[in-house]
Amino acid sequence: MTAGLLRRSATGRTLVLGAVLALAMPGTAYANTVSVTVKTPGATSGPAANSEISTHADCSSGLVSGGGINQAIGTGSGVNGNHANGTSPSSDGTTEYTGSTGVVGTDATHWLGIGGSGGQVNASFSTTPYAMCFTSNLINHTQVVMNKVNAPTAGATVGLVTATCPANTRLLGGGARTTPGNTGTFKTIASFPTFNDSAHSFGAKAAADGETNPDSWSAVGWDNSTNSANYTYAYAICSGSGISISGATVKVRHTEVSGPTSGSTGQTATVGCGQNDGRLVSGGAAISGGSVTTTNFTGPGSGGDHLNGSFPSTSGGTAVGDGTTTAAYWTAFAHTGGQSSPGTYTDAWALCADDGV
Repeated sequence: MTAGLLRRSATGRTLVLGAVLALAMPGTAYANTVSVTVKTPGATSGPAANSEISTHADCSSGLVSGGGINQAIGTGSGVNGNHANGTSPSSDGTTEYTGSTGVVGTDATHWLGIGGSGGQVNASFSTTPYAMCFTSNLINHTQVVMNKVNAPTAGATVGLVTATCPANTRLLGGGARTTPGNTGTFKTIASFPTFNDSAHSFGAKAAADGETNPDSWSAVGWDNSTNSANYTYAYAICSGSGISISGATVKVRHTEVSGPTSGSTGQTATVGCGQNDGRLVSGGAAISGGSVTTTNFTGPGSGGDHLNGSFPSTSGGTAVGDGTTTAAYWTAFAHTGGQSSPGTYTDAWALCADDGV
C-alpha cells in the first residue's frame, strides 16, 4: 500500500486516511426550502341582499399553493345572511376557471374570496381573501386542475365534486366555488383534501389526520331550495409537470369539533402543522354531518347552514395579517341559519409541505 493511503499511529495502529476524512467531512446539509408568505388586501364590504362580491389576494412573488376566505357577519337579525360562495384560484384576480374541466391553468398567482348573501344583510358584512404565496427550490411550477358537477339540484342535498392531480405530481392545496351567486340560498359548505381511491370513496371521504400525499381536492355545494342551474366546482393546486416529487411530502392535519347546533350561532375549528410536518401551504374547511374521514360526506343538520371562513390563523383561531411568513394553523368558521341544526360538525384541515431538498 502507498503512504498516501495509510498512516501508522504512535501505537502502531494503521489508519485508513480516506475513511477518517470521510467521517470528518460534514454531509450534505438538509433543509426544507418550502416558504410561504400570506397576502391579503383586507376586507371588502358587502354584498347586498341575494347577490355576491368577488375579492382577490395577489402574490407579488411566488405561486399560490392555496388560499382562504374570512367573512364578517355582524350582529342582529342579518347575521345568518353572509356566506362563502367561493375560495378559488384565478389567473388575474378577476377571471374564474369555470369552463372546460381538466388542467385549466399554470403558475397561478391570484386567489379569489367570493362572498354571497341571502335576503338578510347588515352593514357589517365583508369578505377578506387570503393567498398562500409559495416558493420551493424543487417545486417551481404549479398547475390548476378543475372539475365541476351540475349539483345539488334539490334542496338540502350534497353536491360533491372532486378534482385530481395528474400522475407524478403533488397536491399542494385546493379550493371550491358554487354558482349562480344570486339565488341567496346556494353556497359552498366544504373544501377539503382527499384521495382518488376506493378507500376514500374517490373523494367522498376526506383525508384523515396524519395521512400523507393526498392527490385530490373535493368541494361541496349546499342549497335550501331546488335549482336545476346549480353548479359546484373543485380546484386542485398541483406541482408542475416534469418535476421529480419522490422526496416531497405533504402531510394532512385534520380536526373535527361538534357544532354549531343552535340556530343563528357559529363554531370554529383550528388545526396546525406539527414540528416535523413541514410548512403550512394551504387548508380546508367544512360544515358537515360529521365523521367526514370515515364515511361519505353528508350535509349538516339544516339547509341554511354555511361557511363564513377558511383561513390561515394563529393557534387561537385569529386570522393572520398581510405579509405573515410563519403561519402554521388553519381555521374553519361555520355558522347555522335561523334553525336548529342537530348533529352538525365543523371540520378544518391543514396541509403541511416538505420538499425534501
